[in-house]
Amino acid sequence: MNVSASAQSTELDFIIKIKKYAYLLVTLPSLILLTSAWLSDQYEHKDLFAFTTLFFVFILVPIFDHIIGQDPVNPNEEHQVPELSKEVFYRILTLLCLPMQIATIFYGGHILMSAELSWIGQLGWVFSVGTVGAIVAINVGHELIHKDPLIEQWAGGLLFSCVSYGGFKVEHVRGHHVNVSTPEDASSSRYGQSLYRFLPHAYLHNFLNAWKLEAKKLKRKDKSVFSLNNELIWWYGISFIFAAICGVLWGWAGVVYFFAQSFVAFSLLEVINYIEHYGLHRRKLENGRYERTNIKHSWNSNYLLTNVFLFQLQRHSDHHANPKRRYQVLRHHEASPQLPSGYATMVVLALFPPLWFKVMNPKVEAYYQGEEYQLK
Repeated sequence: MNVSASAQSTELDFIIKIKKYAYLLVTLPSLILLTSAWLSDQYEHKDLFAFTTLFFVFILVPIFDHIIGQDPVNPNEEHQVPELSKEVFYRILTLLCLPMQIATIFYGGHILMSAELSWIGQLGWVFSVGTVGAIVAINVGHELIHKDPLIEQWAGGLLFSCVSYGGFKVEHVRGHHVNVSTPEDASSSRYGQSLYRFLPHAYLHNFLNAWKLEAKKLKRKDKSVFSLNNELIWWYGISFIFAAICGVLWGWAGVVYFFAQSFVAFSLLEVINYIEHYGLHRRKLENGRYERTNIKHSWNSNYLLTNVFLFQLQRHSDHHANPKRRYQVLRHHEASPQLPSGYATMVVLALFPPLWFKVMNPKVEAYYQGEEYQLK
């Protein structure tokens, strides 16, 4: 190895170490909730402070994404991927997100019921708690359900129960990853499909498909779908237990709060799904089957700050090509279709279909240049 290559390797190792502890930023959205509640106690404009988390996630993060720039870390397959995959720190961090999410839900409920907020402030607070749920419960839960150890499977299911979306644990792994970027997948948005056409279809079909997949699995084992062998009954049952606890603490307002923050969280999940696969299709082969999923069937984004916040969910192309791969070793691929910004920016853009189409449709069309029939 020459001196230049050695220095480059040393620099990469240093950045990997820094990034390792930067993943602790996943705690920041919950801490911002605490800070915003404290600020509303100290100063006027309580309703304004209820939106602090949304301001941070959807305004400050996009700005700093472009200031900080791209993620330079791309661990090599030979040595760094195997070594990093074995490090226990990364696993512990994801598991600790479960108690943090549960604490966030009940703290959020306490503030909502006790603070003097107008309906606008209450709405902002529920959206803020739901946004934390999307970052912590859903994003981390997504990481965990792809792993084999039982403790990670359970923790992932419980995180989804915190936001009333237990069906995702079944449908995502057995449905989405099988049918991604095909018309059979409700979480893969089509070219020219607006977010507001996509969402109702995704809510309904992903819920129904989870039950179909679980029923199919139980039938193979000669088990009844209406039994405790059905894991969906457990995950949705736990969601109702959370709702019941909120009801005991705060009455019907508490139940409404729990399901409202859940709705915000799983809606953000489906918005991200919309972004991750917009307009991308797996080509149909002569035998009638779809080509194998590869790094070109998901939109990729490599902005460092959001990569750290979302446990590298933005390296989604590598995730679909290697679903079992742990977040710390997901790789960036230049050959993948690239989003023009990080997820936070793209979420805001997707809310305005004319702007979304103006930015994204040319990118999809360029991807299918010479194969325009694929866009139909």
